Amino acid sequence: MSTHTPPARGNTSSQSRWGAHRDGERWRFGLWAPSAKTVALWLDGAETAMERDDDGFWSVTAPAETGQDYAFVIDGERRPDPAARQQAGDVHGSSRLVDPGAREWSGGWKGRPWEDAVVYEMHVGLFTPEGTFKAAAAKMKDLAALGITAIELMPVGQWQGARGWGYDGVLPYAPHPSYGTPEEMQEMVEAAQAAGLMVILDVVYNHFGPDGAYLHAYAPEFFEEERHTPWGAAIDFTEPAVREFFIENALYWLRDYRLDGLRLDAVHQIIDPSPHHVLVELGERVRDAGLDRPVHLITEDERNEPELRDTGCYVASWNDDYHHSVHVALTGESEGYYAPFAHDPIGDLVLALTRGHVEEGQPRHGKETRRGRPAGHLPWTAFVNSNQTHDQVGNRALGERLISLSDPRGVEVAHALLLTAPFVPMLFMGEEVGETAPFLFFCDHDGELARLTREGRAREFKDFLSFGEEVPDPNAKQTFEASRPFEGDADQMEHWRDLTRRLLSLRAERIVPLMKSGRAGPARVTRTGPRAISACWPFAKGELVARINLGSPPDTTPTSEPEDFTLGDVAVDPFAFALTVSPHK
Repeated sequence: MSTHTPPARGNTSSQSRWGAHRDGERWRFGLWAPSAKTVALWLDGAETAMERDDDGFWSVTAPAETGQDYAFVIDGERRPDPAARQQAGDVHGSSRLVDPGAREWSGGWKGRPWEDAVVYEMHVGLFTPEGTFKAAAAKMKDLAALGITAIELMPVGQWQGARGWGYDGVLPYAPHPSYGTPEEMQEMVEAAQAAGLMVILDVVYNHFGPDGAYLHAYAPEFFEEERHTPWGAAIDFTEPAVREFFIENALYWLRDYRLDGLRLDAVHQIIDPSPHHVLVELGERVRDAGLDRPVHLITEDERNEPELRDTGCYVASWNDDYHHSVHVALTGESEGYYAPFAHDPIGDLVLALTRGHVEEGQPRHGKETRRGRPAGHLPWTAFVNSNQTHDQVGNRALGERLISLSDPRGVEVAHALLLTAPFVPMLFMGEEVGETAPFLFFCDHDGELARLTREGRAREFKDFLSFGEEVPDPNAKQTFEASRPFEGDADQMEHWRDLTRRLLSLRAERIVPLMKSGRAGPARVTRTGPRAISACWPFAKGELVARINLGSPPDTTPTSEPEDFTLGDVAVDPFAFALTVSPHK
């Protein structure tokens, strides 16, 4: 269920104790540094002592103007504000006073219901040749015309260097300067919403990046002493100030940037033994924030747990099970995390199309541990399905897209299934035009960190032996440039663009109205051949029937009935797709 509550009265940023907030002609500054002996505000060259509260927060109010540079001097060391809304330069220098909450928005945007969602995952730095918010804003109408209804931005919180995926951010409140200013990001959001597109932001609340995260030095209490995530020190979410840092961040993006939702990265690494889990509190605070539109919270959770979606505060979760089933069915890959899906990928796809997740706690071939809990009670829209994502493409040694790994006819069938099934479909930037250029892992580290990243990246593929040992240097600019989409064969791109447009037009006109009428029972999905599936999803106002061949036709000729969309002939072709939308009369 999406959150949708009456408009709020007043600006909730006034309640925040982290960062700098304008209060008339003065600004309030706050920092949590319980281990520090002294903290002062550095404002355009002058220092003013800050006062410590009993809970470790330091604060001061001072006259200042928008655009001035400031920092905190902690036990004699000048550091940026960890909740800075903008930096004056890189992550190591001064912060800058800006007030994104002061923007006067136009257009009266009221959001969109989640059933409308066709998500487009976007890396701002590669989406256009310029790699900026401003350039992306000019492309929003084109995406809307194609049938996209939501863009999901890979993380924009500032990291060190010019290039990166965004998951190594250290200043989660500050848009990355390579992309543009806070105002330019807001203008991109406004342009997207003017075109009818929701805007969702990927946020990282499970770790900080390796370069410029000064909280480790002056607030060690922010982190757990014993536990580490795959990316660094684990965050201690039992600390009230730590919880507030991230909950306020979520509210800030939704409120000050008028976003329509957030995708929370790797929530399985957000460990909180508190009686009231921080993610539940975050969802409740967003629900109760008084935003004047539906707000959609999405998780990435490799545990396949339904609990957060059961709270009603989280609308969906990325569904890697669906991706793995399709990927293995089309490529035959069986290494690493694909191994459990290699035993019977078509059977797994039947489960995914029936219940959403494949792994729901049952024993799995080749796996010693069980994963997940039953989630078939959730609405089909509680699963964000994809054939490609930044993770699944970029976390390959050579960044190959699905179309480069399998029969293009099969990829077209998978594309049609993704965009017409009643789950929430997500396309990865370029997928809509059959992009063949890779999407590689890239970053912009220096010195020892660059060496460690390069070597670590090479070690990462020990479970994927067929990928080879040659891994492009993630720090090389040519690795970034090689990942640019939209520079391929014009005829092929137009073919795929037309296919995407036709499928999404059918989805908007015929399928979404069925979805909004409500589910009318469980899905009926059967295997009709070694690599053929028949699926029926019932709704209050009709049913949706798909026949899918991913390598062989069905064992018996399917019953003839009117079809609203076809690829090939499902009766005889090894790769084919047929869809019928049957409203009740």
